[in-house]
Amino acid sequence: MSAQAARPAPPARSGAATAIGWILTIGLNVVAPIITYNTLTEDHGWSEFSALLLSSAWPVLDSAISVAWRRKLDEFAVVTLVFLVITAVVSLVGAHSARALLIKDSGVTGLFGLLCLATLLASRPLMFYFGRKFATDGTPESTAWWNGLWQYEGFRTTMRTMTLVWGVAYIAEALVRIGLAYVLDTKTMVTLSPIMIYGVLGCLGVWTALYGKRSQAEGERRAAEAAAAGAGTQTA
Repeated sequence: MSAQAARPAPPARSGAATAIGWILTIGLNVVAPIITYNTLTEDHGWSEFSALLLSSAWPVLDSAISVAWRRKLDEFAVVTLVFLVITAVVSLVGAHSARALLIKDSGVTGLFGLLCLATLLASRPLMFYFGRKFATDGTPESTAWWNGLWQYEGFRTTMRTMTLVWGVAYIAEALVRIGLAYVLDTKTMVTLSPIMIYGVLGCLGVWTALYGKRSQAEGERRAAEAAAAGAGTQTA
């Protein structure tokens, strides 16, 4: 039997834990920042810059909840926290205007794209860790299953291809968002910016799921052909 054919099936996942994780991610990274910004600027008279800066605290809370829930700081959380720190530092440097902060925020997602491309030179690309975050429920069994898949060549190729596509997509998204920040008003961009970020994320997520299934099916087909060829040789 080939190594590809012996690839283990994933362990059972907790549907409730997965659903809660997605609700928190969308709520704290998209819904809460928009509501916070609109409330502070329209009802409390905050400046656009101050409201935008405070709105960015919600993703920090999301990372903190994730770390507390899983009781460990995995690679995904480390990457998220590093970029939050970069965002905070960048926001305090240079011009202090809402437009400047939006442009800097777009630059951060561009840096994420560059990070994706840079990790193609590492032992494991960034999408391997993102895949483990969303393809497992964080239990030791599911984490060990995901880590064990790295031994298969098809899986390694899939992770590297995904990382390349995500990197290029987010660099392009950042460039478009920077351009829009110069032609649209701040309130429009505050609403549009997270929608663009997570819209691109959603499209990439759909593509990733479809590409992953196609790659798995192709690997299983090749494994079946290899097993049949091996059986035929033994019979002969």
